[in-house]
Order: sequence, then C-alpha cells, then structure tokens
Amino acid sequence: MDGRSEPAHALTTSFLIRSISLLAPLLCGEIASGDENLALPKDVRAILESRCHDCHADGAKKGGVAFDGFKSEGDLLADKDLWHRVLKNVRAGLMPPPEKDQPTAGEREKLQQWIKSGVFSLDPVRPDPGRPVLRRLNRTEYRNTIQDLTGVDFKVQDEFPSDDTGYGFDNIGEVLNVSPMLMEKYLAAARTIVKEATGNRQRWFPGDIPGDEEGRRAYAKARLGEFVPRAFRREVEPETVDRLVKLAESVWSAPGKSVEDGISRAMEAVLASPRFLFREEFTEPAGDGHPLVDEYSLASRLSYFLWSTMPDAELLKLSGEKKLRENLGAQFDRMLGDDRSRMFVRHFTGQWLQSRDVEDIPIDARFVLMREQKPDPEADASRTRLFELRRKRQEELTKEEDEEMQRLRAITRKSFDRFKDAEFRGDVRRDMRRETEMYFSFILKENRPLTELLSSDYTFLNRRLAKHYGLPEVDGDDLRKITLPADSPRGGMLTQGAVLVVTSNPTRTSPVKRGLFILDNILGTPPPPPPPDIPALEDFGRGRGGEGTLRQTLEKHRADAKCASCHNRMDPLGLAFENFNAMGQWREFERGQTVDPGGKLVSGEKFTGARELKHILVTQHRAAFHRCFVEKLLTYALGRGLDWRDETTIDLLLAKLTAHEGRLRDLLRSVVESDAFLARTKTKVKGCGF
Repeated sequence: MDGRSEPAHALTTSFLIRSISLLAPLLCGEIASGDENLALPKDVRAILESRCHDCHADGAKKGGVAFDGFKSEGDLLADKDLWHRVLKNVRAGLMPPPEKDQPTAGEREKLQQWIKSGVFSLDPVRPDPGRPVLRRLNRTEYRNTIQDLTGVDFKVQDEFPSDDTGYGFDNIGEVLNVSPMLMEKYLAAARTIVKEATGNRQRWFPGDIPGDEEGRRAYAKARLGEFVPRAFRREVEPETVDRLVKLAESVWSAPGKSVEDGISRAMEAVLASPRFLFREEFTEPAGDGHPLVDEYSLASRLSYFLWSTMPDAELLKLSGEKKLRENLGAQFDRMLGDDRSRMFVRHFTGQWLQSRDVEDIPIDARFVLMREQKPDPEADASRTRLFELRRKRQEELTKEEDEEMQRLRAITRKSFDRFKDAEFRGDVRRDMRRETEMYFSFILKENRPLTELLSSDYTFLNRRLAKHYGLPEVDGDDLRKITLPADSPRGGMLTQGAVLVVTSNPTRTSPVKRGLFILDNILGTPPPPPPPDIPALEDFGRGRGGEGTLRQTLEKHRADAKCASCHNRMDPLGLAFENFNAMGQWREFERGQTVDPGGKLVSGEKFTGARELKHILVTQHRAAFHRCFVEKLLTYALGRGLDWRDETTIDLLLAKLTAHEGRLRDLLRSVVESDAFLARTKTKVKGCGF
C-alpha cells in the first residue's frame, strides 16, 4: 500500500510507534548489579557492637532495623539502601542518638569510609555517574521549548495537569509519566500549536510551492528537514524525514487539502512524538569505563539545566561539529550570562525553597494579627462555639442555636473590626518571590559563598516590601540591593518573606513546618513522617489549660514520648523564627506574652533568636549545609533522585567546593563538569514488548 492510499491517521500512529521503539532501551533499561563478596572487618564489627547493638540487635529493632535479623552477614552487608541510611545518620551525628555514648571522630570516619569502600565498592577517583533516567519535558520545559521552536506561547497551566514531583522537584524522570489522558492532551496541543504557528505563512512556507508532485515532495522535505532536527534536538536520520514527507503527501493528496496542510500534519506528528516529548540520550563509543553521553545529549542536559528549554543554535552547531565538550567552560559562562538563566534561578529556588508557592499560600491576615494582641477570652470562646455550630447543617439547628449563632457572629465580627482593612496583597507576595530570586541570582552571578544564602547584611527590597517588613523606607517599585540596618535580624533566605510564609499555617506561624524545612532543605536530615495515630498539634492545647503561645503548646506536644525524638530536633529550629509572623512581619508579642525565640539544638548549641541560630548554622553546621545544597543541586541538574552510587560524586563536588571557598558559581560549573553530568552508567536492557 502506498502513502497516498494509507489513511493519514494510520501514518501518524505508525510514526509514533517507530519513535517509541527508538526509546525502548531507555524506557526499559535496568542496571545490572554485581555479586559482591562482602566481609565485616574486625575493627568495624567492634564499632557496630559497641555503638549500634543497643538499638539494632539483641532483640532491639529501633527504626525497624535489626542487624541480627538477617539470615546471614552477607545478606546484611548486601542491603546497600540500609547502609546508605546508616552512612547518612552517622555522618549527621544522628546515630547513635544524642543520649547514647557517642563514637569518637575516628570511629565515625572509619565507619563512613568502610561503608563507601567495603559495602558500596566505590572508587574515590572514578565515580559512578549513576543510573540513566528517561525524562519527559515537564510543563515549564514544554512551554519554553514550544515557544523557542515555534514562537507560540502555549498556556500549559490551562491545558495540562500539574506535574508530579519527586525528591522536591518537578523535573524528575521517575515521576514524569505519560498517561493516556496526557497523551491525548499532547495530540490536541500539537494541533493547536501548529495551527497558530503556521498562521505566519511566510515563516513556515517561504517562496512559491512547486506545482509538480516531485517538486512538492522536495519542498516538504526542505521544510521538515529544518524543523525536525530542532524539534528532536539532534541530527535525524533521512528515513525519519522521508516518513514525515510521506505523511504530509498523504494529506495534501486528499481533496481540498494543500501542501501547507500536509506539512502542518507532519509537524503535529513531530510535536506529539516521544522524541520531542522525551529527552532521548545516546552515548559515545566507550571502552572499559562509563560511556560519555554524546554531544547532542550534553547540549540538552546543559540547556534544560540552565535554561529550562531546548538547546539554541550555537549549542546545536557545536554538537554537530563535536566541539561542545571541548568548549564546555566557555558555553557554561555564555549560558549563565544569558537572560534565559533566570529560568534556573526561578525554578530551582522556587522548588528548593518553595518560594514559587508564596503567591498562592492561603493566609488570613486578620487571624495572624489577632494573635499579636492581648487575649480576649470572650471573643475566643465565642469563636470556638461559632465554629461548632457552623459544622451543623442549617436544618439541624434548633431555634435557640440559630439565635445563638447570630449573636456569636456579631461578637466575632466586632473582634475582627480592628483588622477589617488588614490584607496580605498579591503585589507584596510577588515582591517576596522576586526578593528570593534576585538574592540567589546575585550570589550566583557574583560567585559569592554559599553561606551568604543563610546570613548576610543585605537583601533586595522596594518601597512596598520595606514597608511590609517595617524596615527603613526604600524609594521606588523596583527591587534593588539594600544594606540592612546593623541590628537587623534579617539577612539570608530563612528570614525572607517567601520562606516565612510558605512555612506557616493560614492563621499562625508553624515552628514545626519551619523546623522541618531547615532539617530537610538546609541540613539534609529530614525526620521520618509522624506515626498515623499522633494527634494534631492544636489538640494538645485543648483541655490542658487553654491555648497559650505556640512554644507552650509544643512543650506539651514533646511530652508525648512518640513525638519527642523528632520534635526535639525540629522545634528549636522553628521557634528561633517566632518573631516573624505568618506574613513575614516582625512581632514582639503573641497572645499578650513576649515571644521567646531562644533554644538549644540537639547538638548542644544554644541561641537567643534567629540571628544567633543563623550564625551557628554558618559556622558549626557549614559542612552539613554544603552537602545538603550539593545534593539538592545535583538532583535538579540530573533530573533523578540520588542513591549510594552518587556518594563519590558528592564527595568530589564538596572537595572542589572547599577548594573554591564555597562559591556558588564555581559549584555549578563543577556540576556540569562532573562525571554524573557528562556520562552515564552502562545498562543491560530487557525486552519491552514494543
């Protein structure tokens, strides 16, 4: 059957199936695991027996782990995920717990090195680049790529569902699946985009279209020959273009159809192809080592990391000439200096710090400000009773309850009248997001130390934001770098409005959320999820002497043994920022009592507030912060979660970071020059049934 008689939709489907088959090895690749013979050295055994067996052996099974619960020592040592958790906890000083006898520094170092060399068999010089992951374009990448490719600004937020997130980011290959519904949306989007793009006929169909059939095919081949390599972000085999020309011809051969219609249909097939929607990668020929990704794959890795979009003409040209790798440093500098690098700043900080959520977080300014006033027992009791009555359906209310409800509404409304003009406006929220982005961008572009992300004497403000923070007046609506007053508790991301707001509840601050945020995003030691039977924090303040300050409520919470171990780590960190309310404003009082932001970390350091805590994080916990940041950055850059195989890469990046005095821009360059970014692990592929 020739192309004219075969239905166009069949050709489109055939093209898609062939495209998918090219990606089958990546979709189904599995990394082969070796069969290691592991042994437990005597000195390591002695450390484990003296420091770990109280909690993890002889009938004890803390955290669900019992070393003597395995069938054999070999089975115990073969559980690499378990030993990765051990490595992290020992390194962070979380194991053994603080109340137990602690290993010496030498014992900790010996145990860590044995896990990496003895259990993981990692080469400290030649890192494992990690497992390859097939990555679909997320919504941001799709929108930017479509705009660069076709000039169409497609509103992905209106047409596509939100992307799933993994490891804190929405560009993670493992979670970016394609459901049948999403595939239908991609097909519909392709039609919409091509229709809008080809409305500019001169751009897509220049010159006169030949009248003979051979001339038409040559014309279509020329047009598609330009479009397809850009869409697929690499050179394509002639057969692919020929199939698309055949598809186009089958369309324009139908009555009432034009050559433009046929080429447009072929363009739709390209935009719905897995080779466009996914970032397919190939490798260079390799010997015994891990293969390097080819230059086109490297171009995409660079562009989607730093720009969240497709490679530009210069990157593709260098890739075609096989000169990108040798010009990697120059291209890194060019790309970071390009305005498109704002995409990295916005999307990395927006997810690592959750600052992109600040514009949508529900905050009730009236309730927030009411907590800073002296208690009003009558109003509090009325509000509680009103909420109880509101939970009933109208037909369930008695006449007396309905009258009571009207009276309580009047009392509650009167208590709110003091704050009737209070609001947390959208322009202030946008300023907060921009403050965080401009702050991070400044440290990146100026190659400042990472520690300035935690503490500095400056931030970025305009008139609105300075007024909201209660800082000295700043002229104008544009945010600019401002030196903070010498005694200001602000400075650093943790005291910026965006972070303070997204770690709050709608009506109050949340020391638990703020403490968890620091453990997860700054120190890299998040606690496990709470048990399902733990009551809500608010329940600890009811029936136990009334609701006091959040510090008092948390003290009752920690009295429960099931809560204490995690809250002893989280609460002091979060309470240090209690002088900042849920809108990021400074406050001195809560419910008529002076706010007490002092505390003591489980590691022993004492502080009187946020300013001293920031200093402790910068000086005493700098190594933990550096490691946490490297892990977050590498996760975002690679689009996958990290595991034990990545320990050598992280160690090497940390060593370079130390050599470069902890500077941010140098770290980004080290990431793009790392084996994890430039290469990929060899895989053994099983059949997929395509």
